[in-house]
Amino acid sequence: MGRQFLRRDGPTGTRDLLTGMTSAIRRHFTYIARSERGVQPPVQTLAKNSGTCRDFAVLMIEAVRALGIAARFVSGYLYVPERGGRIGGGATHAWLRVYLPGAGWVELDPTNGIIGNRDLIRVAVARDHRHVLPLHGTWTGFPSDSLGMTVEVDVTAAG
Repeated sequence: MGRQFLRRDGPTGTRDLLTGMTSAIRRHFTYIARSERGVQPPVQTLAKNSGTCRDFAVLMIEAVRALGIAARFVSGYLYVPERGGRIGGGATHAWLRVYLPGAGWVELDPTNGIIGNRDLIRVAVARDHRHVLPLHGTWTGFPSDSLGMTVEVDVTAAG
């Protein structure tokens, strides 16, 4: 998978490299929802060829940092205006930001192949994913009791 986003006729520009990496993860890895806390190590994501949005974000963060590009972990929500086509709507979602001189921080969502912040709603940003914990806690009750959570994201234009 590694060389398919590199140009063969000369140097690969940073934008092309990041776009290629984002698209390659989207195309070649399988998203599998996992409710347990934490992130699997990038080497495990590569071995399994699958993971969650947070696993894909951490994998790409480690890859771009190895190339000398600054990156941050982002947690938030994905706005999905219509059903289908996007993974991660209706729950917390994770992606990354990279710093590009002249452009600033650019958002990349390898789970959905999104470049830029379209439909990505940031809640928290940190250098390390362990500093961006989703809400969690404990509950005591009977196993037959049902707990649920629904997340809805509505986007409106300010007037």
